[in-house]
Amino acid sequence: MRSKIEEYKAVEEAAMKFVKSVAEGNSKYARELFTDEAVLFGYLDGKLEHGSIEQFYHNVDTVSGGKNFKARIDVIDLEETLAVVRVLEEGWGDRIDFTDYLLLLKMNGEWKCVAKAYNQNSNTIQK
Repeated sequence: MRSKIEEYKAVEEAAMKFVKSVAEGNSKYARELFTDEAVLFGYLDGKLEHGSIEQFYHNVDTVSGGKNFKARIDVIDLEETLAVVRVLEEGWGDRIDFTDYLLLLKMNGEWKCVAKAYNQNSNTIQK
């Protein structure tokens, strides 16, 4: 059964916590979104990052989005208690473009992210 538009908006608002943290270089908002057990997978400048979401928090707190940072949120799928969100990022740290996939579960009436996987666009990889 397709969810109501209001639920799509709720998922988008949850994902905005991710975008706000990245843009401002402050993991505070993302910490509200991710569960403590959330995992991270992706390649940053060709090096595999995987494991605890704490690595993402470190990256965000170390580098702000930058003055030219842009992001777009797409709710790809929403099925009652499960959502898949794609976040397109351009210009993180004034040089990197990412495509992020966030897996969210509705827990106790709140959308929480349990996993983040990402791709760094190849033309922004620093060798």
